[in-house]
Amino acid sequence: MDKFCFRRKRASSSIFGMALRVSEVGGAKRFPSSQSTGSALSELPLKMAEDGAHEDSPEEGIALKRRVGLVSGVALIVGTMIGSGIFVSPKGVLLRSGSVGVSLFVWAGCGILSLLGALCYAELGTMITKSGAEYSYMMDAFGPLPAFLFSWVSVLVLKPSMMAIICLSLGEYVIEPLHVGCRPDVVSVKLVATLSIGIITYINCLSVKLATRIQNFFTAAKLLAIAIIIVGGSFKLMQGHSEHLAAGFHGSHATFSDIATAFYSGLWAYDGWNNLNYVTEELKNPYVNLPLAISIGIPLVTLCYVCVNISYITVMSSAELLASEAVAVTWGHRVLGVLSFVMPISVALSTFGAGNGSCFTGGRLCYVAAREGHLVDILSYLHIRRLTPSPALIFNAVLAICMIIPGDIGSLIDFFSFTAWLFYGATFLALIVMRHTKKDLRRPYRVPIVIAYIVLIISVYLVVAPIAQDPQIEYLYASLFVLSGLLVYIPFVHYKFSLNIMGKVTVFFQLLLEVAPTKYVPD
Repeated sequence: MDKFCFRRKRASSSIFGMALRVSEVGGAKRFPSSQSTGSALSELPLKMAEDGAHEDSPEEGIALKRRVGLVSGVALIVGTMIGSGIFVSPKGVLLRSGSVGVSLFVWAGCGILSLLGALCYAELGTMITKSGAEYSYMMDAFGPLPAFLFSWVSVLVLKPSMMAIICLSLGEYVIEPLHVGCRPDVVSVKLVATLSIGIITYINCLSVKLATRIQNFFTAAKLLAIAIIIVGGSFKLMQGHSEHLAAGFHGSHATFSDIATAFYSGLWAYDGWNNLNYVTEELKNPYVNLPLAISIGIPLVTLCYVCVNISYITVMSSAELLASEAVAVTWGHRVLGVLSFVMPISVALSTFGAGNGSCFTGGRLCYVAAREGHLVDILSYLHIRRLTPSPALIFNAVLAICMIIPGDIGSLIDFFSFTAWLFYGATFLALIVMRHTKKDLRRPYRVPIVIAYIVLIISVYLVVAPIAQDPQIEYLYASLFVLSGLLVYIPFVHYKFSLNIMGKVTVFFQLLLEVAPTKYVPD
């Protein structure tokens, strides 16, 4: 059997200069002997069959395979959107909006905004079929610096903090039944969250097909939990319990800044609407399935969220909802009685599925950025048999575990929302710019340009309004962290400064993880 060739074509462009050179001996491609490592490096086989996948030739190299179909695409969108947010954020939306009527308006508005934004991403994703979502789109529209700054913030903060938030919520709902009448033990919650991250990462490193099947299963489970809440609330309404809903807009006193922060809390529950764009290279027939999955998934989630909040408000008063530490669990005690244990289990399954989707997409962003030379080379490598980006997945998991240490979900949500919508706005601007600068690019799906302008204006409002109304130190930290990326970009990317020791580090992790360099295969 031919031996696998570890080859890099962009040694000069890679951050820290981490490319590994190879030699070909007698027609068999193998690692070179290395005096620095003290021994000859082992040869690794070319066979890459995973779950029946065909073997690649040495000339083809290795790349991500298209294993995500329409059903799995919808499950990825729905499964990452419906996670911990609908079970944690309802009271945040109600608190900031000031009334039942305004809170329901915010929930519906968040769904509409997510759909409009996703339609813009559908055009971008069918025009630029690389994985990486915002990173790839900003790279094509604005060049490497904005794309690098996005990857700097997203890889180091946004993606791991999202996974940390989800798994902390999972820990709370797993521990909650064991601490009836008192707050869950913080250490136990963090241990469960850490264990969950480890299990999810292992699954995603093991097999793409296994990860998507698990995603499909947990998406079905969370839709079942949502259905239980909706049916239970409907039953209460039919019994005449509408006094809390009758309050309507009574007590509304929200300012424009309050509405913006209410949208922040609601949009956390909707976050994930763009996740399918992170795996475009693995999506079957992306020109059809990407817009179709978006058009199915996001309206479904919006309908579920509005109905769930109506059910919550039917069963609990505004004061009771705001006082609850676990809204879905409180709802279960009121409606399900002795079967209330079903609710924390269902919520735990839901958050586990969301964590799986977050891990799946977060690893792809890290992988694509490293492939373009904006992160260390090892993060762009795939396992030679499983074809999973295991180094990127493990790196994302390590950062997520570090995020768990402080464990303040509220501050993480605020930081995430501020920086995320800053880059969402930049991506909508990229769509508008490329309508003028890249008119000849094929656009299988074309969104009305007015939608791009609408979501761009809303994005600017969501970023500016809370800062103008109530400046907080978190916003300054976020801005400084974004700009701090320049301290890395200028020497290591722009001037291509390299550290010699990183080559040895790359070789070590290649052998440890059985991974190899990859290439992008365009359609």
